[in-house]
Amino acid sequence: MMKFRFRRQGNDPQRDKIKQELFAFNKTVEHGFPHQPSALNFDPQLQLMAIGSKSGAVKIYGAPGVEFTGLHKDTAAVTQIHFLQGQGRLLSLLDDNTLHMWELGGASQDGGGAKRGVVYLEERHAYSLPGRPGLESCRYIHYTHTCGKSLGPVESLQEHPQLPGKILIGYSRGLVVLWDLSSRNAEHLFLVLSLNAIWCPFYCLINSHSDGGYSVWAVASGNPYTHQPVSSTIPYGPFPCKAINKILWRTTRSGCPVVVYSGGMPRASYGDRHCVSIQQDKQHVTLDFTSRVIDFFTVHTTDPEHEYDDPSALVVLLEEELVVIDLLTPGWPSIPPPYLAPLHSSAITTSCHIDRVPAKLWDRLAIAGKSQGTHSPHRSWPICGGKNLAPPPKQQDLLLTGHEDGTVRFWDVSGVALTPVYKLSTAHVFHTDCDLNDDPLDPRNDPDTQQEEEEWPPFRKVGCFDPYSDDPRLGIQKISLCKYSCRLVVAGTAGQVIVLGLSDERSDHMIDVSTVDLLQDLEGFTWKGHDRLEARANPTPFPPGFQPLVLVQALPPASVTAVTLHAEWNMVAFGTSHGFGLFDYHRRSVVLARCTLHPNDSLAMEGPLSRVKSLKKSLRQSFRRIRKSRVSGKKRPLTTPTSKVPLLHLPTRYHYYTYQQVHAEGPEVAPVQRRIEPRSADDSLSGVVRCLCFADTYLRDGTHHGPTLWAGTNSGSVYAYALEVPGVCVGSGRVLGEGSVEAVLGKEIQLMHRAPVVSIAVLDGRGKPLPEPYQASLDLATAPDMSNTHSVLIASEEQLKVFSLPKVSAKTKFKLTAHEGCRVRRVAMVTMYSTAQEDYCENTLVCLTNLGDLHLFTVPALRPQVRYECIRKEDISGIASCVFTKSGQGFYLISPSEYERFSMSAKVTTEPLLMTPPHLSRPTEPTGARLKVRRTLLIGPQLGVLHLKTLLN
Repeated sequence: MMKFRFRRQGNDPQRDKIKQELFAFNKTVEHGFPHQPSALNFDPQLQLMAIGSKSGAVKIYGAPGVEFTGLHKDTAAVTQIHFLQGQGRLLSLLDDNTLHMWELGGASQDGGGAKRGVVYLEERHAYSLPGRPGLESCRYIHYTHTCGKSLGPVESLQEHPQLPGKILIGYSRGLVVLWDLSSRNAEHLFLVLSLNAIWCPFYCLINSHSDGGYSVWAVASGNPYTHQPVSSTIPYGPFPCKAINKILWRTTRSGCPVVVYSGGMPRASYGDRHCVSIQQDKQHVTLDFTSRVIDFFTVHTTDPEHEYDDPSALVVLLEEELVVIDLLTPGWPSIPPPYLAPLHSSAITTSCHIDRVPAKLWDRLAIAGKSQGTHSPHRSWPICGGKNLAPPPKQQDLLLTGHEDGTVRFWDVSGVALTPVYKLSTAHVFHTDCDLNDDPLDPRNDPDTQQEEEEWPPFRKVGCFDPYSDDPRLGIQKISLCKYSCRLVVAGTAGQVIVLGLSDERSDHMIDVSTVDLLQDLEGFTWKGHDRLEARANPTPFPPGFQPLVLVQALPPASVTAVTLHAEWNMVAFGTSHGFGLFDYHRRSVVLARCTLHPNDSLAMEGPLSRVKSLKKSLRQSFRRIRKSRVSGKKRPLTTPTSKVPLLHLPTRYHYYTYQQVHAEGPEVAPVQRRIEPRSADDSLSGVVRCLCFADTYLRDGTHHGPTLWAGTNSGSVYAYALEVPGVCVGSGRVLGEGSVEAVLGKEIQLMHRAPVVSIAVLDGRGKPLPEPYQASLDLATAPDMSNTHSVLIASEEQLKVFSLPKVSAKTKFKLTAHEGCRVRRVAMVTMYSTAQEDYCENTLVCLTNLGDLHLFTVPALRPQVRYECIRKEDISGIASCVFTKSGQGFYLISPSEYERFSMSAKVTTEPLLMTPPHLSRPTEPTGARLKVRRTLLIGPQLGVLHLKTLLN
């Protein structure tokens, strides 16, 4: 028989136009806490806070939703950051001896004018300072220099807050000089014998000592030299203490100043503590943090007409979180931040996105969160600069993150700011080695509400960053939430699956426990991993919020790898490395337990926490991979694979990107396919269950449809079970009566190359995904088409394939690995809305590969549409953490504490639309300003940033 090779059709202009109206890739905003912060500054006039990081990022924050992000071209740590107050300008000093000026500017449109008043952060100037980085780098914003052997290098530089032009220059050998910029003369000399010196009111200065004390000095008129301070004190003496790193002195109307300082702890007992102390009259609190103090400032009055500072809040930047203290409320409580929350307070282990949250569920979660103190601060957020121009969100969205300590945190991701809503802890369900008592509501168990102890110093635990877990088995691995029935399922590292319900009242009750043996007394297998967690045997108190209804324990207690919930049928399915189970949580009965182990799956019996590993099997696998790579390398021609869709090369990180879709020119030809080696059936962990899916579809025959359960494994096996659920209507219109749920194996599919099954989705007669539970019955979505033939889409690591039901015959496929040379890591069904037509949308399959690329396909035809570079292929954790939304957006971790948000939809995107206050006192930059700045820094380095500010003025 003759074989013909047809050339594929060229681009369709009409389809290209539709693509442009549907698809557009944008990296929009970064959520969370900056990774490795290194510098902090505050503009009291604009009420904006700036944070610099070791990766070269610059972030500016104001009112909730006001966030600006910039990134230096070179990856160098930001050592200092300073606002030019009231100008919307910022200076950053890097550890490579470069000085940069940033500016909040308006987005231009058609070459002029501001676009809707939106502003963004851009770098305007850069200057390289003399000296070798690291050895002669700047400690302050003017380079280090030596003025003879008697003075040493400059270590401190302070401008008088009320008298511009009066600066303090501190030298490392103990001399502080009061310098007048206008006359360029030294007005006063202080022999302080320490480094740090700052201005305090009434023309005095205060400096800290290396012995843990501080002194107050007066500027005496007529005498240009001062040798003795007015007063000196060592707060935590007489014991040897560490040096005070920074000190602030703020006056109040009561006459008692507020003194804030870091360090100064007794060296022997508390030298390793990270502390900031607050003193006012007889009040004294030592804030004890779990991470290193970077810097801090107070929010206070800076108007020269006001005689007193009257501080209202203390802002402390730590290495892992931001803490704000209310200085107006007695007791100085902390204020929960509306942004910059530490996502990594415990390491993130999984995540889940819930869109269009019903108002009733949202309100109940908000009320439960307020009772925990994680929502709605007692007073307004003190950093309130800028204005958020973005319209109110049309819907409420939640991001759920599971953590290593057994907590699930609910975050509001409806807008630009990521705000904490509610926190669920599962540790109180079990007995652990670190139990304090049996009441999780006891304030003694909450470090945020611990009272000051009767000891000196008066420590108070502050902050929520806690990287240590009481028990690694508590870690959350999978989450599933039904937003209509308020049912939540969380699964953990030790095989625990907890079904929870939402309650508005505190409850004391026992927890029902059921076990599911996935091995079914299989001979020859012995579990060598960790033990199961023991549930509490007595009634346990639970606060308002999600409360456990039943605990399902998988045996062996291996980590749960997949979970799915169907609240309308009261069913939960879960999978581990040994098999999968089905549980009816309404009747508290086990429906199904299926073992998927292969006889050679020895590693599956060791558990993730075991250090034991088979050396023989590891060597065999390594040699097998080497042999396969050599064979495929000899037989595969060295040709560059062609792609049906364009590849867009995108930067990995910046504050906002917009890219136009590009289409290849000319007709397309069939791409070269790579040879794919089949995987061996005896590969380790081949029985791991990768995905689970509930669906109401045709499985037994083409006439009767009903509930089904689908499971996919690491070895390319797919199991489909027909379920008989009492009270559920089946295809003939008959409603099953009372009784127990039954599961019968209907189909078993084995993929040819045994590639791991990543996702399974059932499509209705129109080729659309089935609605979520309760959506059709509550008229919240169009009922699925049950009159035409259904199909199932199975996505493996190597290809996408659609089978017709119930015969399971192949309809169409796309070999992603053969065409593109990559493997599928994440798959999701999303809906893309058109920017040109309000009522037009398309169902799209999104695939994230191990190379970090996003591939978009039509459903069910599986035609490639566009391809984007999203994540660096070296960023394995970022690829593994990616989660998609149903509206075409996504999140992935760019650091342990930050999510990058992106959008693939041309219409649905969450971007910052911001405006700074209109009263910017920004002077016009004169011609040749950059040259003058350079001359100033070279000729008069002792004038530093203060002369730079004067010059720009």
